[in-house]
Amino acid sequence: MTLREMAGRAGVPGLALVVGMGLAGTSYGVERVASAVSPVIQAVLDCRKAAAAEARLACYDAAVSKLAQAVGDGDLVSFDREQRREVRRQAFGFNLPSLSVVERGERPEEMGVLTATVRSASRNSEGRWVIVLDGGQVWRQTDSIALARPPRPGSAVVIQKAALGSFMISVDGHPGFRARRED
Repeated sequence: MTLREMAGRAGVPGLALVVGMGLAGTSYGVERVASAVSPVIQAVLDCRKAAAAEARLACYDAAVSKLAQAVGDGDLVSFDREQRREVRRQAFGFNLPSLSVVERGERPEEMGVLTATVRSASRNSEGRWVIVLDGGQVWRQTDSIALARPPRPGSAVVIQKAALGSFMISVDGHPGFRARRED
């Protein structure tokens, strides 16, 4: 599922995580998102401060009405933890301006590694590997390291961030090679 499809399918699963996002403006469809809570969500949260039950209920009714309108208009999109992980998985290897909204609450060591399965693998005209993963991501070998065992459909792949923006791919637990994400 693409970032746009996830945004289109996202609903409001309670108030676990709701993020106001515009889905236009950058080449990847995600604008820079402030770390603050959306004003529409903040209005719902502020209703807790009302001491009188009737005032609190009236506040919630008004705030939730605005929340529903924002979701319906596409001005507010929510992602739960699994959806955020899928977005990070799809974007892994790309140099994007900001994905901090989908990284919130995650451990840094989890964000620098991707595990996947090889859908297909072939060599390009230079003899380097081109690997397509189960999610459709395309990775191209950038070094000349010979592999102990060629990747094949079903092979387990671990991709780790390396120095200077590069990535190392290990296939079936064998020593890795440098690669870059193409698609």
